[in-house]
Amino acid sequence: MFRPFISLFASAGLAFTLPACAQPAPAVQQQDADPALWVVRDKDTTIYLFGTIHVLKPGLSWFDEAVKKAFDRSGTLVLEMVEPDVETQQKVVVSKAFDPVGPTLVEKLPADKRAAFEKALEDNKLPRATFERMQPWFAAISLSVLPVQKLGYEAGNGPEGVLTQAAKAQKKQVMGLETFEGQMSIFDSLSQKAQLELLSSTVDELPKAGETMDQMVEDWAKGNPEGLAETMNESLKDSPEVGKALLVDRNAKWAEWIAERMRTPGRVFIAVGAGHLAGPQSVQAHLGKYRLKAVRVKY
Repeated sequence: MFRPFISLFASAGLAFTLPACAQPAPAVQQQDADPALWVVRDKDTTIYLFGTIHVLKPGLSWFDEAVKKAFDRSGTLVLEMVEPDVETQQKVVVSKAFDPVGPTLVEKLPADKRAAFEKALEDNKLPRATFERMQPWFAAISLSVLPVQKLGYEAGNGPEGVLTQAAKAQKKQVMGLETFEGQMSIFDSLSQKAQLELLSSTVDELPKAGETMDQMVEDWAKGNPEGLAETMNESLKDSPEVGKALLVDRNAKWAEWIAERMRTPGRVFIAVGAGHLAGPQSVQAHLGKYRLKAVRVKY
């Protein structure tokens, strides 16, 4: 089966994150990171493409050099999604992420996967009752995120929050390619078979979640999209349905959005999960259909 779902969630999955208890960030020594950056331009329009990791540990110095320069030059920040208020998020989660009737989550799982799932809940000190009515895809997210949060990976350290704050300080326009409800619907539209495969593989690979996450962040910080693509391809090769829903279809839509935006003069900074900017089905590859070329920015 494919690697832990955290690899999808962190670099090519959805930009929403589970809430975590706010803790003061400890002082850490800053380490230089140089994530990949691309640019698409014509005579009067410039669009930067920056790949993010949705959750990071503190201490990576990435918002500088070419990335900061490109951001400062841009008038608009475009994210996967502009996070709505908590009340809106809760309403959407309740409507899409839970199944109030029918079999419980454990009952939906194949018999040979139930013991491992219950052990994963026990190991992470999660009450079974909390997961009873979760859709399998949401249980996969929950189980994937919590272990890496324990390792210090938080959405608050991720680029989306940093970029949003900087955009507000500079009075830039901030917009999303998708909505929160739309992102949730992507998972909700997966077949029950794909959702259960996702959950089962997540449970199987949870012990390696930290190792996988560390490797992905290392590739991201080194500006190594090929390494990220390798992780993504390994993650998705046994689940074409998940790959199509999370990567291929969204990348195609975003490329279409970029092609249309190129008709309007100005500078735009787009920040999306780094997995979308890696591999043969990347956003850059889809841009070729519109005779647009994304050029890697050297720095």
